[in-house]
Formats: sequence, C-alpha cells, structure tokens
Amino acid sequence: MGNLLASPLTVMVSSTVYDKKGLLGRVFSVLAESFGHEVWMSHKGTIPVNPDLHNFENCLQAVEKCDLFLGIISPFYGTGIVEKNSLSITHLELLRSIELKKPRFMLCHQNVATARTILNSISYMGTSFKGVTGRKKLELLSKSYISDLKTIDMYENASLEGTPVSERRNHWVQEYQDGHDVINFVKTCFDPVGANRVYLDEISKRKRLQNDEVSNDQYT
Repeated sequence: MGNLLASPLTVMVSSTVYDKKGLLGRVFSVLAESFGHEVWMSHKGTIPVNPDLHNFENCLQAVEKCDLFLGIISPFYGTGIVEKNSLSITHLELLRSIELKKPRFMLCHQNVATARTILNSISYMGTSFKGVTGRKKLELLSKSYISDLKTIDMYENASLEGTPVSERRNHWVQEYQDGHDVINFVKTCFDPVGANRVYLDEISKRKRLQNDEVSNDQYT
C-alpha cells in the first residue's frame, strides 16, 4: 500500500539492535512497505550518515530531523556507550526527542515496567529504592531480567516522571510482552488510513506547508 498522506512522514526508530533484529525487521516492513513511511533505522542502514560526524551525532541528528519518533525500551540497555557508566545512544536519542518535543510513540518491555514497580514499592532499613536517586544505591547481581537499572530511567524519562500529571503531554508508554504486541501498536499508530489517520494527516499537511514555504523562499 502506498502512502496516502499529503507528504510522506519520516519515522525514526530508536531501539537496541542485537536483542531484537527479527522484530526490528518486521517493524521496518510494516512502516516502510505496508504504510509507505520513510523509516530511519540503524539496523536497516537507512539513517542518513555524515562521515565527518561521530556515529552518535549522526543518530542524534536523525532524531532532530525526523517527523515522528518510535522508541522501544527493552530489558537490554544496549552496548552503544562512549565510556563506562555513561548513557547509551538509545537513551540519548530518547532524551533528545523529549528535549525537542518530537511526537513520540513509546513502547516498554514488561520486565522493565515490573522491575520499576517492585523497586518503587520496597525499602530497606528506611531507605527507599524509588526513583533515580533510590536506584543509585543498588547494583544488579544478575542481568537476566534487565541488563541495567537505567532501562527504568528510560521508562520514567518517556513517561515524564517528575512532571505533574495534569501537565504531562506526549507521555504515553505502551507496555509490551512480545513482538505481536509491538506490531499491533505500530499498526494502530502509524497506519495512514487507520485509527490514527487524522493525527498523521495533520502532521503530514504541516510538513507539506513547511516544505512549500522553504521552496518559495528559495525562489524569492
């Protein structure tokens, strides 16, 4: 099916790769081949690359230039880290999308959400493990359930934890258990003739208008 929007939309897919290559391939197929979006995904080699820049800079520029941001938070934090204890590139992409107020469609694996709920509900000798500050007191002895406590930080970043609930916008985080859940969410949110078509059409028309204005400026 071709893209029926006024102007094709660019979707940046932000995710760890090595733990979900098959799933990312399916997501790419749905977004690009079924719905006609331009998809920027490092796994598929479709992110525009400037050889003069660091890999992280190329990824962050893609976040800045995309129309829609699709983020997948998994139990695996990722290996794209500049130095020990620094943030992963997937985490940095999420933070940049929040900073730029990009339209975000976020998924978070059930393991991450469950780990957060458990840690938020317990304390030891009066010490709470809730929030980033509380979790700094902890160290994972096993990485079989989640690989890094910063996956929980990502969940809270995406849901705008710390912002008053009444003031939150663009903070939906959909929990998923398997690839079927992910594909259902992607189909619901990105199908140009589906349930979310009115919103997608608004974004597309806005992009078309901006492109027309740029073109007119070039010839005046």
